[in-house]
Formats: sequence, structure tokens, C-alpha cells
Amino acid sequence: MTTTAGWLRRQLAGILALALMVTAFLVGRPYLASAAEKQDVAGRYAFASHSVALPGGFPLQTIRKVNKDYKKIDAWISSVGAAIAMDDLDGDGLANDLCTVDTRTDQTVVTPTPGERAGRYQPFALSSGNLPMGKAMAPMGCVPGDFNEDGRTDLLVYLWGRSPILHLQKAGATALSADAFQATELVPASPGSSYSGPIWNTNVATVADFDGDGHSDIFIGNYFPDGSRVLDDTVSGGVEMNDSMSRGFNGGRNYFFRWTGGTGGAQPAASFQRVDDVLEEEVSTGWELGATSLDLDGDRLPELFLNNDFGPDRLLHNRSTPGKLKFAQAEGARTPFTPKSKTIMHDSFKGMGSDAGDFNGDGLYDFFVSNITTPYGIQESNFQFVSTAKDKTDLRTQLSQGKAPWEDRSAQLGTAWSGWGWDVKIADFDNSGSPAIAQATGFVKGSVNRWAQLQELATANDGVVHSPLSWPVVNAGSDIAGGQTLAFFAKTADGRYANVSEELGLAVPVPTRGIATGDADGDGLLDFAVARQFDVPVFYRNTSPSRGAFLGLRLTHESAGSSGDSSAGLPAAGTPVIGAQATVTTADGRTFVGRVDGGSGHSGKRSKEIHIGLGENVTGPLRVHLTWRDLTGQPREQDLQLTPGWHRLQLGSQAKEK
Repeated sequence: MTTTAGWLRRQLAGILALALMVTAFLVGRPYLASAAEKQDVAGRYAFASHSVALPGGFPLQTIRKVNKDYKKIDAWISSVGAAIAMDDLDGDGLANDLCTVDTRTDQTVVTPTPGERAGRYQPFALSSGNLPMGKAMAPMGCVPGDFNEDGRTDLLVYLWGRSPILHLQKAGATALSADAFQATELVPASPGSSYSGPIWNTNVATVADFDGDGHSDIFIGNYFPDGSRVLDDTVSGGVEMNDSMSRGFNGGRNYFFRWTGGTGGAQPAASFQRVDDVLEEEVSTGWELGATSLDLDGDRLPELFLNNDFGPDRLLHNRSTPGKLKFAQAEGARTPFTPKSKTIMHDSFKGMGSDAGDFNGDGLYDFFVSNITTPYGIQESNFQFVSTAKDKTDLRTQLSQGKAPWEDRSAQLGTAWSGWGWDVKIADFDNSGSPAIAQATGFVKGSVNRWAQLQELATANDGVVHSPLSWPVVNAGSDIAGGQTLAFFAKTADGRYANVSEELGLAVPVPTRGIATGDADGDGLLDFAVARQFDVPVFYRNTSPSRGAFLGLRLTHESAGSSGDSSAGLPAAGTPVIGAQATVTTADGRTFVGRVDGGSGHSGKRSKEIHIGLGENVTGPLRVHLTWRDLTGQPREQDLQLTPGWHRLQLGSQAKEK
């Protein structure tokens, strides 16, 4: 007996370690839905695929010309840039206009969504007008917004090789065309035919009232280090790669732009003040691929969640005051069963994009983050960060203490694995009251599998990965995750998720990048559009057999510019109240939240309406609590009784239905 007890004491450490490993496996092993569960879930949804019309006459490419030092990885360098946004550009009251970046032509195109109203105008490419451009520049994304506050929808285009361009919509235009927009520099540059502004390589932009002064500001997230002439094939050098595969802090710098003024008319103008050194050095110089902006704690100041390739994501708690931008990092807590790699601010996966939504109906926002999740390739996992705070008061307290109360539950919920993830959108596509998750995946499509060489790079010493010469050959013909397909995670009966992309006909083996959502035809069902890398974009009209009710809110500022007057050309859509939030309570006590989003994600941008699915047998009235800031920066809130369906409200000191 003594011998047995002694043996147990000697083996105790090993026994405890084994028990811990078994427990961690049982807790963390990913759930995968059965075929029967997938069929049951898929029956709630249906989408009809439509081609998106694009203008002709531009030469096509399948790969970009790059700096000579990047020649051996030119397919890798060419792996991003496809982007898409849905919004109401012509003021007809519907999110039936698309702004898409076509990597085959390096053009930013405006085109109507397919359908009955597709003939309103012909697709066209935006023009840079008299602004200096060069062949070593290419657009990477398009963000709709009203940047001069005249009530008309403008477009922000961000690029590699220069600073972003504002395309301001002119008053008096009778139809959408290239002539309907005035190209304006976001960053003032010296006049002349040659570009003299900063050389940025921007991969993400989002719009929000960061300082709480009542006007929308702009966040610009850059990827390659500032000054890198990535797309200039006439030069060699002046470029580098990340200095680590998990802690890369040598990327492009991030910038904020505060709104300072704007005018409308036939020669519209907008002015923004660039604000430098807002973020700490390591936070500002990550390799940015995605960003989500929204007010998490109810103080009407939007937080910022940054998604970095080669380094930790950053959740920034907003502590700004009008005219003064200030953020503080919030850090996730670890438990014995929480790997460091899955903890906010300490995660080491390749963050490609994110979105926010309420997965469990507690009235608090959760996050989904796209990472690289390819079996026998690079097996990280997506993050489905679910809030653990009791309520907004508790959340505000924890954020003010630098804590981020979210836990990753992707393994338990069945969303851990999908592919080489990019953009993601959380939306209720069947009005069931349970949001689904649409995710873009895939990297480089070709015929020569390069996963083995990439795995060697992923395990290489950090001292060598910053040099492009250390990277494997990834050029024309290489394939890394090229056959991966769009993911569509929908909630099953037991509250977990099933990827039903194949069952819905969405599993097309073409690398996808951006996802845009909006109700293009006003039927209450969200449609979506997908940007595909070096392939045509596709539009999915929602034909789901939904019996669920919904609440839709089109919220615009109460101002002269948002009157919708069509006496001078196209009607004005109105200045969206970006950051406004709605909390909806049904008669049976269920709670739903929604927001006017200014451009969260990777390269896909949802329309500026709030859409909330309510489930079946909901007729109203609904209790709706609205929160916003008016154009003076004053925080406002109001309780309304609204029936299900679409509503258009103007927000000033009070909310008024139009």
C-alpha cells in the first residue's frame, strides 16, 4: 500500500498533466455538423446567383506587376484588392448600387445590382479627374459615406501606392456616371502632374465619429511599411516583409482623419485633418487587413477592433473627447483552458477581417474574426468571441480597466474551421432572429500546390522572414487554397453552427475577398454581393422561404442636406447617422441589437441601414430604444413604438418618422 501511494505521488504531475490534456481536448475539440443537420438548416435559406454588370474596354490582367524584389512572390503580392460595397448612391431609397474594385482591370466600378431596376444607369469606372496618378498605384477598396454632409452618397477609394481619394457626388447630376463625382484628395498634395503625397499601401478603411463631435471621421489602416513602392516594377528594393509570423510590428502606419468641413453643389468639397500618433507604435504599425468600429459600451463613442496579419488583433477602448482622439488597449483574460493564441491582444493568428453581432441575444456585441484554418495546410482557427460581461454597465467598467471580456467559442460552436478566411458579415438572412455568418475564403488559385513551401516559411526563424528572398516561390501558376469556397454558417437547433455553403449552391471554388450586404429590392430579406480575386463579382438575391418578421431602419441626420430634394438632379439619400444603435424588445421579452455601420470588415461594406430579423409570429408593436449623436455632438436617445417593416427616420434632437 505504501509502495502504491509512493508511486502515485511520484506520478502525480504526469497524471495531472494528462488529465488537463484530456479535459482541454474534450472542451476545445471542434464541433462539426452532420449531413442531416446541414440539410435541416439549409432549408431555411435560398439565394439566386446573378452576374454583376461591369464596363468593358479595359485591358485584363491575372497578376500585378510588382517591385523587382517581390518578383518571386508576385502572386502573393497580387492576392488582395477585390472589394465590394452596397449602398444607395442615387437616392432612390434602396441599397441597390454596388461599388466594386475589379483586380483584373484595377478599376473602381459603380454598377446597379441585378434586377428590375438595373437599367437606371450604365456601369462605369470612377475617374481620378485631374488628380495625379501612376502605373504603380491600384485601388484596394471602396467605402460609401457622406463625406461633405450634403446628403448625397460619396465614395472613399483607398489604394496601394498613394493616399486615398474622395469621390464627392455633385448636385445637379441627373444620373449616376463618372461625371457625377468630383475626385478630391483626402491628404492635400502639392499641385502638379506628378504625385507628391505619401506612399501608402492601404488595405482597410472604416468611417465613424471617433471623437464624438457629431461628424464622421475616417480610419486608414496600412499594410506594407509607408514609402514601400510595392507595385513599381522599375525599381528594386525599398520593400520588406513582416519581421515575424506572429509578432510583426513593422507594417504600415495607421492614421485617423477628423472631419473639419464640407460643402455641396456642383463643385463639392470636404476637408479632414490628419491626426498622427494616436496609437502606440506597436499598435499603429501592424499589418492591417481588417477593422470593426462600433460603440460597445453605450457611451456613443465607437471602439475600434483591428485585425492584423502576422500579429495580435487589437481591441481599442475609445476614451476620446471632441477634437481629441484617445484610445486604450483592452486585454482578454486567460484561463487554464484558454491558449494565448486565442486571447484578445495576445492572439498570434493571421487576422484577415472581422464583424460584430449579437450571437446569444444578451444585447451585447460579440465578434467573429477570420483567420487561416486549413487542415494539412496552416491550421489555426477562426475566432467567435462571445461576450462574458453581465450587461453594458459591467462591460463599460471592464473596458475602462483595460479588460476585454470576450471568450473564443468557435470550437464549441462549430465555426473554428473554414479555410483561408478574409471578409466576414454577420447578418440575419432569413429573419429568424438568429444571425448567420457569411465568410470569404481562398488565397491564390493555380495548378502547382505550394502549401509545403508555405509551411516551411511558417516555421522559419523570425530573423529571416522579413526578407522577400526568404519566401518561397509564389508566382503565376502557384496554388495555395485556390479551390476554397465561400462559407455560410447558420445556427442549428441546438445553438451551434453548420456551414451550409455547399447545400445552398454558394460553394464556388474561386477565391473570395469582400462581402457586402443590403436589401436591394426592399422586400425585407438581405441580399449580398461578393468580390472575387481576379474573377467577376457575383450578386446573390435572397429568395429564402422566410416567414419571419423584421425591423428595418433608415436613419439620416436632420439637416438641410438630407432633405431628399430632387429639384437639382438626383434625390439626396440623406446623411446616414453612422454609429446610431437600436435595441429592440419584442412582446415575449427577446432583445435584438443593430447599428448603422460605417464600414467594418476586410474589403466588403454593408449598406447604411439597420436590419434586424425578429422570427415568426411577431406583429408588434415593438419597443425600440434608439441612441445616437446629433450633428452638434450631443448624445441623444429615444424610446419608440414601431411596427415590423421598413421605417425612415430623421434624427436631430428627436427622432421623426418621414
